Amino acid sequence: MSTLLFGHKHRFQVDLGDLQNEKEHLAIFLQSNLDVPVASIDHKLIVDSEKLTVLLVQQAVTKYVHRHNLSRTHWVSAQNDTVKINRFKGAVKKKEKHGNSTPHQSITQSWGL
Repeated sequence: MSTLLFGHKHRFQVDLGDLQNEKEHLAIFLQSNLDVPVASIDHKLIVDSEKLTVLLVQQAVTKYVHRHNLSRTHWVSAQNDTVKINRFKGAVKKKEKHGNSTPHQSITQSWGL
């Protein structure tokens, strides 16, 4: 007799990459949008479901990235049972970008007036 795959739980991992500070918010978002329990283990989120596919999890994570204005610096990929949030090459973190800038002089200051 063949084994039935119905009712088989899939375990998906969501790798947040450098967005660890978004872990709690993303977990709540996934729980409410996918209607499944989400656990936090180490630096990843774990989604257990009988009904979901990795593409549905990827779509939900992509939706979160877009709604939180992270799509300029991050993109979402899926491979096997892992959904990963990646940073675009050359994308600079906001804190680093603004923290290293020097104040600009006005025209009056630069001319010594």
